[in-house]
Amino acid sequence: MSYTPGRELIPGSWEEFFFEIYSGLHVGFLHTFLLFKKYIKFFYSSLKYFVRKLTVPSSLTDNITVKNNSSLAVIGVGYGRTGTFSLSLALNEIGFPSLHTQHLYEYQNQEIFDMLLREVFIPSLTAKKVIMGKPDFDLIASKGFKAITDFPVALYFEEIAELYPNTKFILTARENSEVWFRSWDTLTKSITQPTRFGYFVPEVRNLGYYLRWLFSIINDDESYLTVPFPLPNQNKKAAIASYESHNKRVREIVPPDRLLEYNVKDGWSPLCDFLEIEICPTTPFPKSNSARSVQIQAISSIIFPLTLTLVIIFSLFSCIFKRKTGKTVAAWFAAKKKNLVKASLGSDMNFYKKNH
Repeated sequence: MSYTPGRELIPGSWEEFFFEIYSGLHVGFLHTFLLFKKYIKFFYSSLKYFVRKLTVPSSLTDNITVKNNSSLAVIGVGYGRTGTFSLSLALNEIGFPSLHTQHLYEYQNQEIFDMLLREVFIPSLTAKKVIMGKPDFDLIASKGFKAITDFPVALYFEEIAELYPNTKFILTARENSEVWFRSWDTLTKSITQPTRFGYFVPEVRNLGYYLRWLFSIINDDESYLTVPFPLPNQNKKAAIASYESHNKRVREIVPPDRLLEYNVKDGWSPLCDFLEIEICPTTPFPKSNSARSVQIQAISSIIFPLTLTLVIIFSLFSCIFKRKTGKTVAAWFAAKKKNLVKASLGSDMNFYKKNH
């Protein structure tokens, strides 16, 4: 979710505050839908079986991934919480279909995430030590993505630089390491709770595997691979050291002509110049994933699945109830209420007659 009207939001304004709430709810709902898409499709199929009238709207079943053979043109190698999602939205807008971590675990990208589980996350959990493995980046490129931002791919910049000689790299960063850590710490505390409570769902459990692996790297602590949920808080000293070491290594490895050090607050111009975009957008640069928005996303990612589950259970119960009784649940309760009212009035009348 990004803000794209013809004017910028004023930092600290009420307009920005309400936009962040809206953005958090919108993205939280969208992620919930995409993550549980196959279950939602099963729900629709079940209802269709019972009532023979429901159909699945095409907008809910369209696979938005464009499949073709291509190569990766742009890699965002900045750590999470450095503006990577805003960068991803911007890259989409200027012609580079982008895969961001937020969409990595969604239903339409399941093949990619399964590859990472198989090659990286599961082997690490099994061995109880961090294993970088050999991700299949050609698989990602074959799905039509020309750009990738954020974790885990940002950690593989050396392999990608060798595999794709023409790929360009964008190192997003915050004002300083302290600012980055505050944002990173807020994010991690927000996303571990939904993972903890939804661990019985395979997709959420797989996300938990990824977080264990990632936190082990960021905090240089392999105990994250085995400790129970909720995962421990981030180690500030270790996390900042990892952030700074990564940025330093990127500058050492990636040739200067293939690297842009970038703050999303700088807007479109540096990005367009680096990627040789002739017609640069004039709309405001995408704004997304503020700390408040992320926290709301985390809350909504718990509320929406819970609400959806209750709706599914009640809907199936209602269908079965009607088939068995010939009445809707509402009609049955209305009849029961009417009978209770009659019984109550009759009792009152008998009491009145008895005492008068």
